[in-house]
Amino acid sequence: KYQGYNLILITAEGFSHLAVREDVTPTLYKMVQEGYTFTNFHTPLWGVSTSDGEYVACTGLIPKTGVWSFKRSAGNSLPLVMGNQLKRLGYQTVAYHNHSYKYYGRDLSHPNMGYEYKGIGKGLVMKKAWPRSDLEMMEKTVPEYIGDHQFHAYYMTVSGHLNYNFYGNEMAVKNKKYVKDLPYSDAAKAYLATQIEFDRAMEYLLQKLEDAGIADRTLIAISADHYPYGLELSAIEELAGRKIDNNFDLYRNSFILWTKGMEPLTIDEPCSSLDIIRSLSNLLGLEYDSRLLMGRDIHSSAEPLVIFADGSFITGKGRYDAIADKFECMPGVSVDEGYVESVAATVARKMYYSAMILDTDYYAKILPKR
Repeated sequence: KYQGYNLILITAEGFSHLAVREDVTPTLYKMVQEGYTFTNFHTPLWGVSTSDGEYVACTGLIPKTGVWSFKRSAGNSLPLVMGNQLKRLGYQTVAYHNHSYKYYGRDLSHPNMGYEYKGIGKGLVMKKAWPRSDLEMMEKTVPEYIGDHQFHAYYMTVSGHLNYNFYGNEMAVKNKKYVKDLPYSDAAKAYLATQIEFDRAMEYLLQKLEDAGIADRTLIAISADHYPYGLELSAIEELAGRKIDNNFDLYRNSFILWTKGMEPLTIDEPCSSLDIIRSLSNLLGLEYDSRLLMGRDIHSSAEPLVIFADGSFITGKGRYDAIADKFECMPGVSVDEGYVESVAATVARKMYYSAMILDTDYYAKILPKR
């Protein structure tokens, strides 16, 4: 469908559907309205919060517990990540992070994904701040790749980072004037203020794509590294305008998939960040072996499966809470005896195979070095 398109893939720090609002973040709101709308997307939380969340979105694999999976993957062959897939096709592939370039070992993992990688301390010079500005990162980096050639840029942002307050978070302070009159606690307002910086970064990016005449041939995909756990549950409920059922609701999130002029599409089936790489590979018409990724294509007729770190899961038929050992069917749906055990076994296998792919450098053994 989008074969030959440029791709901009973003893991947005602390991003959430709660931050997508017409009044505060109009560019993100526009992208959600005009692009794909995912009503049932989830960003599960893993052991190494940001790094694991980024690992899932970039590799389509489940992180191994107890280790820094992304850093460990740096010595492995990762032919299916977007950077390596598109680099093989002649795309310019670049990656950026507006915090220390070595943080979480990204100086090792990100070049291994096929990117020319820049961060603070290596190629990316930005004003000192905590957190730094996503808008400034876009202003510094977009000119490095935008043009008539095919390109793929990957970003890990930082403006949305906790803590959410108006004294220690420079992005919250910078954008306080836009949220000061909202009817929320300071923490909720400060959170929105950090996301305004990300929104302005997207506004700048879209304008530059438009100016270059390539907005309608560039696919933008945005997901969070994790839900905004720097907020108390009460502040999350303020923004949601309702009670949050801790177990599954908390991990509900937004996935933005947008290109200019596309037909808006709503996807109601459960899906998660594990599904991103497989879905993008298909949308871009790439050739790959889908058995080697743990997610599913969001357009697929296969049963949806959202996997959580504790073995809980959501399918099209219901949701299973592994801690309570309880399965709750969707309204009007019944499941056969053995259904829960069967799905739980699939979840366990996917976790096991993901760990084995990481530990044994499996892709190097079965896919020729390219």
